Amino acid sequence: MDRVQQLACQLGERLLQRRAMLVTAESCTGGWIAKVITDIPGSSRWFERGFVTYTNVAKREMLGVSEEVLESYGAVSEQTVQQMASGALAHSHAQLSVAVSGIAGPGGAVPGKPVGTVWFAWADSRGWMESHREHFTGDREAVRQGAVWVALEGLRDAAG
Repeated sequence: MDRVQQLACQLGERLLQRRAMLVTAESCTGGWIAKVITDIPGSSRWFERGFVTYTNVAKREMLGVSEEVLESYGAVSEQTVQQMASGALAHSHAQLSVAVSGIAGPGGAVPGKPVGTVWFAWADSRGWMESHREHFTGDREAVRQGAVWVALEGLRDAAG
């Protein structure tokens, strides 16, 4: 079992102890977080669903991200991932969520948001939320892999 799978298993154990379910809202990771989780036998006991919202339209329609936030701040922003995390909880039966949106490259960079910029938000059904930005180096695969790790690490810590 590799490190990412071990981390996902730790997350699952903590969620089972809390009797809590997880929902993911992914953009640049394209469902990779959900894939790592669902590779674990029995994860249906703690993983409720995942949203892959790669476009702004999907973020609006599936998660309720506002047009104003997307226009003012862009898809790769703290405001967007916070609305994604809240929307994932609102559109699921889960108690814990993670949202990820970033620029994996090789293109897509804009002023102030270079390739490798990824925003994360974690939220729970009690109203807690935390958001964080990372900048990963390397190719598209490295950026996405780094994002999966940070998302799972944040979830494990939040599931405490």
